[in-house]
Amino acid sequence: MAASCAFPDIFCWVQNLPPITEWRKNSTSLCIYFSSSSQPSLNLSIAKNNQDSTLCFSIIADFNLPVALWTSKPFKLGSKSIKLIDEETMSNILVNFIEDVLLYGSNKNNSFLKLPRLDSMSNFKDMFNFAFLTLAFLICIYEAPADLRSGCLNALKTHLANCQSRQATKLLMKLLGSNLEEQWMRSLNLAITNWTKELQATHRSLKTPSPLFSYAISTLGLWKVHLYCPVIAMDIENSSNPSADERIQFSLTYHQLEGVVQFNYKVQVQQSWVDVIVNTDNIRCDVMRLVNETLLKEQGVGAAEKHFPSRISLQLTPSFQTDILSLSVSKSSENPAREIGSEKSIEAGFDAPNSYLGLKVSAGETMTMSLKPWKFEESVDGYSANFNWFLHDSMDGREVFSSKPSKLSLLNPKAWFRDRYSSAYRPFTRQGGVIFAGDEYGERVCWKVDKSALGRTMEWEIRGWIWLTYLPNKYKTFYTETRRLEFREIVYLTIG
Repeated sequence: MAASCAFPDIFCWVQNLPPITEWRKNSTSLCIYFSSSSQPSLNLSIAKNNQDSTLCFSIIADFNLPVALWTSKPFKLGSKSIKLIDEETMSNILVNFIEDVLLYGSNKNNSFLKLPRLDSMSNFKDMFNFAFLTLAFLICIYEAPADLRSGCLNALKTHLANCQSRQATKLLMKLLGSNLEEQWMRSLNLAITNWTKELQATHRSLKTPSPLFSYAISTLGLWKVHLYCPVIAMDIENSSNPSADERIQFSLTYHQLEGVVQFNYKVQVQQSWVDVIVNTDNIRCDVMRLVNETLLKEQGVGAAEKHFPSRISLQLTPSFQTDILSLSVSKSSENPAREIGSEKSIEAGFDAPNSYLGLKVSAGETMTMSLKPWKFEESVDGYSANFNWFLHDSMDGREVFSSKPSKLSLLNPKAWFRDRYSSAYRPFTRQGGVIFAGDEYGERVCWKVDKSALGRTMEWEIRGWIWLTYLPNKYKTFYTETRRLEFREIVYLTIG
């Protein structure tokens, strides 16, 4: 299979295997990557064990002496099915693929993996093929020999990034549920991070197979976007000079951004038009480690040295605007709260009569200023509604993502970004993320739509940008940087 060819349909190949009695050998195989006759191929092999009537799946590097890079659990042959492998066994094989993908992550406890019955799943074939493709990609990163690895990885990452795979990912993530989805993405993005670091070390350019994975849900008055991106794949907006030392770079690299964007929407039919009303439900951004804390301490400087969200920008736009009449937004809100007080005092007094005449004078002046760390703004661009959250330095009021702190402020032990995950005045959750809820950022935006649109399904585009900034937390360094990602998803609602 050359890089340009479609990835083979593993599901159909397995389903159409002939009965064991017709096998000429104890195993049969399918090529999943082939470049040239001078290079080894990568094969999926199925071998039978006649003693206990089981089958095992293997991923094989097909040298003159084949090398097994991965082997599945043994599976019993179905006795009640006409097919060699029945539906229950196919479901168990899928579980095996999923479990082994998760094993490449830092969380090894996946005992609660439960899947519904196979006959209740739609698009099972697509999920089966995608799970195997992901497993093959991870196996190739961690296990493949050098002369097979480069070409095979480039071919597999192309398949992972295509539309069919991204759609299959959404189906599989819905099947797994949010908890296992997070573990799956951490396993995949840890592998991508390791591969990217390896290629960066050889000064080669790389486009990762999925530098950003996102998907959207439109249901029950809710628009929801999930997104994941390894920090190493985000664009660098600015960084200090010199670059970070190896230990701090290790800690910064082995994290990923995990985000959820949720908007509530409702449709209200008026006498002469229709209102489409949208407001913020929940915006969540977390920067999560990809390896365990022990490794971050041994090779890095601990899990507390990582990026934090410094700006979030979201834009909602109706894709087709023929029936849009107007857009209304709330005023800019959540401006920094400033409390400035001034108190001056002078104290004077004479010493006792028997002492030298003297006058004691003391003067004092106090001033306090309080700035809310996050400022929220709404604005309009055509028929696009913009939501913006900006993090400000509570000491001097400057935007964090766009300003460069002085070396003196980086060393200041009382600066707000020092001990930022444990301070009582921290602008983040204790694990380093941010949550913006509708009760605080709930001002609505409203599109007036012509009544001729009644009964139609309209699409909206959710486009977003997220900035992550690193400033030293506990570690003594002058290194700083800001990274950015962009995502775009389509959501739907029915007018009526």
